Amino acid sequence: MELDDAYANGAYIENADSYPPRWAASAEDFRNSLHERARLDIPYGEGARQCVDLFLPEGTPKGVFVFVHGGYWLAFDKSFWSHLARGAIAHGWAVAMPSYDLCPEVRIADITRQIAAAVARIADEVAGPIALAGHSAGGHLVARMLDKALLPEAVGARIKTVIPISPLADLRPLLRTSMNQKFKMDSAAAIAESPVDMQDRYPAEVTVWVGGEERPAFLDQAIWLVEAWETDHVIAFGKHHFNVIDPLADPESDLVALIVN
Repeated sequence: MELDDAYANGAYIENADSYPPRWAASAEDFRNSLHERARLDIPYGEGARQCVDLFLPEGTPKGVFVFVHGGYWLAFDKSFWSHLARGAIAHGWAVAMPSYDLCPEVRIADITRQIAAAVARIADEVAGPIALAGHSAGGHLVARMLDKALLPEAVGARIKTVIPISPLADLRPLLRTSMNQKFKMDSAAAIAESPVDMQDRYPAEVTVWVGGEERPAFLDQAIWLVEAWETDHVIAFGKHHFNVIDPLADPESDLVALIVN
C-alpha cells in the first residue's frame, strides 16, 4: 500500500530487531527487583490480556502514572516495559501498565474502551492525581482518554497530565497502509478514533513528545495533534521511534519531570 513505507519504523532504525529482547530483559529484571511492590496481572476486564501491572513506591503514592504501550495495536504487552516505571517510582509515584487485546481480534475502538476500563480500575487502586503517557499507538490511546464520553468525571477530573509520545493522532492515513487489513477501519471509524477530531475533552495538561530522528510521518502526526489541541510540543533531538521512551527510566529526565511535577 502507498503509505506502508512512511509508517515503517524498524526498517529505518539500526539493529531494530535487538530492541524487543532488551526491553523484555530489562523489564523482567525491574519486576524482580521490586518484590512485593510489584502487583502483577490485576484484572480490569474479562479477557486474558485485560489486566494491568501495578508498581508501587515505598510509602504512600503521590499519584499514579499509567503507561500504555505501542505496537500499532498489533503487538506487545505490558511485560516489555516494566523498567520504564523506574523514573516515576523514584519520585514516589505508583506506575501502572496495562495490556490490551490486539487487532485483528478486536477493533481499535474496542482497545480504546479497554484502556478506559483499565484507567478506571487503576483509579480505584491508587488515590491522587493521574498522569498518562503512551508510545505510538499507546500515544493515541492516552490522548483518547481525555474524551469525556470514555471516562466518568470522577476519574477524568483526576487526570492532570497526558503525554502522547510519538502518537498516532490522525488515523485516516492508516487506511492507506496494508495494516488496515487487520485494523478493518473504514473512514468513519478512522475519524471517530482520531484524537485530532476530539472535541469535548477533560482539561489536562498535554505535551506531545516526539523524537527528532523519527520518520517524517510521525513528526507530522505529532504536529497535527499539537495544532488541533494547541498543546505544548517537545522534539527530543537524537531520539528515534524506539529509544524516544528511554528517558522514562531516568528519574532525572525532563520527560519524568513532566509526569511527576
